[in-house]
Amino acid sequence: MDAIELSIFSSRIAAICDEMGAVLQRASFSPNIKDRLDFSCAIFDAEGELCAQAAHIPVHLGSMAYALKGVIDLVNWSAGDMLIFNDPYLGGTHLPDVTVVAPVYSQNKLVGYVANRAHHADIGGSAPGSMPISRELSEEGMIIPPSFLIKHGKLDQSFFDSILKNIANISQGQGDFSAQISANLLGVERLVELVNNSGLTMFKKSINALNDYAERLAQTALTEIPDGDYYFSDVMDDDGCGHRDIIIQAHISVIDHYINVDFTGTANQVSGNINCPLSVAAAAVYYVFRCLMPPQTPACAGSFRSIKLSAPEGCLLNANRPAAVAAGNVETSTRVVDVIMGALAQAIPERLSAASQGSMNNIAMGARTSSKNWDYYETMGGGMGAHRRGDGLSAVQTHMTNTLNTPVESLEIHYPLRITRYEIREKSGGPGEHFGGNGLIREFEFLDDAQVTLLTERRSHAAWGINGGENGLKGENWYDGEKMVSKTNFHVQAGKKLTIKTPGGGGYGKH
Repeated sequence: MDAIELSIFSSRIAAICDEMGAVLQRASFSPNIKDRLDFSCAIFDAEGELCAQAAHIPVHLGSMAYALKGVIDLVNWSAGDMLIFNDPYLGGTHLPDVTVVAPVYSQNKLVGYVANRAHHADIGGSAPGSMPISRELSEEGMIIPPSFLIKHGKLDQSFFDSILKNIANISQGQGDFSAQISANLLGVERLVELVNNSGLTMFKKSINALNDYAERLAQTALTEIPDGDYYFSDVMDDDGCGHRDIIIQAHISVIDHYINVDFTGTANQVSGNINCPLSVAAAAVYYVFRCLMPPQTPACAGSFRSIKLSAPEGCLLNANRPAAVAAGNVETSTRVVDVIMGALAQAIPERLSAASQGSMNNIAMGARTSSKNWDYYETMGGGMGAHRRGDGLSAVQTHMTNTLNTPVESLEIHYPLRITRYEIREKSGGPGEHFGGNGLIREFEFLDDAQVTLLTERRSHAAWGINGGENGLKGENWYDGEKMVSKTNFHVQAGKKLTIKTPGGGGYGKH
């Protein structure tokens, strides 16, 4: 097919993902999905290879691209089915991220799958917000193995009810799951239209052409990385259970635009919840190399064909069940990005930025009493690393997350909270020829007693500068005038205040 036909096909299939996302956002009930946009949508071919994705959450999409093939092979599909799962060791990331997959048939032939993944602020677990300081997966909430929520077009109501009974706010949970189902129904309808209009043979030819085109663009970008071996390591602050300075190490081997990433030397899995399945590490690796590719590179499997990765079984990045993983998806993934970028900076320093804030600054809180049931979850932006062309951005989500904040108005309507301070954390970015971006400060006043969990990073080790640039400021957590550790769970009283100061990004070049 010619370039114009390929461009039209690429835009059409990507637009289906965008429309799925619009349905999911507008039909959902929770602020976490409808306001923060903590969800992702994608399309896969009949073999489970990624065909298209919307510009949603990198850690969701990369992990789905890596793991979905293994999931779809576990079950027998038929038209009208819809599979649901969140098990991190069977294609998921962490338990709050629930994935719903639907097969797409045209003329009784399987042509692909549509999928979406959304973060549920309440999926059960030992603490409100479903992001506890955990030591085993079972403490983190309800585990859903790949199971049919809908079979032959009929909802399994008893199974759906068994999921909802684990959720404090059943109406909100039901609304969010229904929104995920609706997004997939729309995706199925649109993909069938696309296949029927072009014909199945032409559709398959177009997918192959799209992957080949993406591979060529990717290899063009990867040839800019000189052949060689590049090493880098960084550490996680702690796991919340007594282990500190937990190493992540990468060896990147580049041979004629083919990339192999080996995480040998990374620490063994730990007691706390910063472990992650290999799919999460893969998402971080894919993300960094995707950033080096031309912006027109299609988001499909072809763009990752030249990239391979491995990690020792039982290490932090390839944990074994039943290791806790709640923070691995959000915190460890960001450190993997720093490590990959640090290694590549030795090869192409002009293309890489300094380390960004290195944390999603997770806050989970709520109450579960006979009279009050609420769950709130938030990630907070910080400073982006500076680069050769300028300063880092301030107060933004960086790298593996792409969510918005919960607007103050929405937060104060839905929860017994008041925001008393929300501002840029001035001079928190690392100095240099170009300054790292500044973090932010957000202060919560509690209008009711609640339970709070903090899962944060870069409180002990700052975001590093590059090419002579200095480090950014470390983050800080304060409750009622007392400085808190990076990962903790505690009870708060009405009238007290929690203040989060997020890290700044590293600087670039000598000041």
